Amino acid sequence: MVIGSRVAAVAELKVDAEPGEVGFDADRLGRIDSHFRRYVDDGRLPGWTIAVARRGRVAHLAHYGLADLEADRAVADDTVWRIYSMTKPITSVAAMMLYERGALELTDPVSRYIPAFADLRVYRAGSAANPGTVPASEPMRVWHLLSHTSGLTYGFHHAHPVDEMYRAKGFEFGAPRGMDLETACDAFAQFPLVFDPGTEWNYSVATDVLGRVVEVASGKKLDAFLAEEILGPLDMTDTAFSVGGADLDRLAALYVRNPAGGLRRYDTMGAAATHEPTYLSGGGGLVSTAADYHRFTQMLARGGELDGVRLLSPRTVAYMATNHLPGGHDLDTVGRPIFAESSYAGVGFGLGFSVVLDPAAGKGVTSLGEYAWGGLASTAFWVDPVEEITAMFFTQLLPSSTYPIRPQLRTLVNQAVVD
Repeated sequence: MVIGSRVAAVAELKVDAEPGEVGFDADRLGRIDSHFRRYVDDGRLPGWTIAVARRGRVAHLAHYGLADLEADRAVADDTVWRIYSMTKPITSVAAMMLYERGALELTDPVSRYIPAFADLRVYRAGSAANPGTVPASEPMRVWHLLSHTSGLTYGFHHAHPVDEMYRAKGFEFGAPRGMDLETACDAFAQFPLVFDPGTEWNYSVATDVLGRVVEVASGKKLDAFLAEEILGPLDMTDTAFSVGGADLDRLAALYVRNPAGGLRRYDTMGAAATHEPTYLSGGGGLVSTAADYHRFTQMLARGGELDGVRLLSPRTVAYMATNHLPGGHDLDTVGRPIFAESSYAGVGFGLGFSVVLDPAAGKGVTSLGEYAWGGLASTAFWVDPVEEITAMFFTQLLPSSTYPIRPQLRTLVNQAVVD
């Protein structure tokens, strides 16, 4: 699945409400742009797109800066962004669609779909080269993948001996060259788990494994399932696993912070989006546009339906946005310490995204039940079902923990609500 030879984008994002019509103060919304313009003007970000909607209507849309510094190409309505982990909610929706059809159960052992996961072991002590392990006390189940309570990990965490084992086999960002999703999942099953499934939370390749479950349960490759069952029906015509042809000129360049000041282009990793991948990463492989991802957020905000297309029932969406962490705890209590620019206090995790359990604990103005996630290149979105707000931020800076963009955006959006 590749963006290329595009005739015209179906999805279009435009302001269709005056701020006051949906309970925003226009001057206060303007603070969003003035704040984040400084990020570009002082060289912290190359450029960005921000969109804020309420009650299904876009009240604020702004672009600023450059999508490609070297080419002097401005951010535009049709800029294509690497959304990385904002792929995860889309893959999670795919799994829940199959759940609604009876094609899988949330309590199914993952080994039912990927036999290599039948006899898992859990790390207990030792080094990456000589780990001590014990048999897992509980099978890894589908809901563990959705909630990141599987015991899997990421090689890029640099927080645990098992992370080092992933890196040693080439699993730091993505998979080794030439490996497909099926063989990668078989490889993941050979690593010890960081903990017994269902006992803790750790951000991981779980959603990549979930993508393989989707493939087996549906009988379709992941890119085909997403295109036919989600992206096509929602008219997300600019969302795919890569960009090709003339549309390469719309792809934003990827950057990292330069220790000497400013930004450094990072084509080593950024080039992966310019060719069709062998490894279809349901956890981080998609590129998209603001217009496309807005349609996805509106589908969620409307309880699984948009423009007459229903992907999920309202009860299923609400269930996904319910905390599924062990004991009903928050991430601060049961989550493994990894990089994050937002507080884990008062935030749980559902089936595909984080969910606010206690706004006071996180020390930021937000709503009970708000659900959200972001991507490695500092992109983010959230859906606030109480205030009926959706918000999105797109840029291309690695990693997302470089600056506190997400909590700052949340504050700036919520302080503009005046009804």
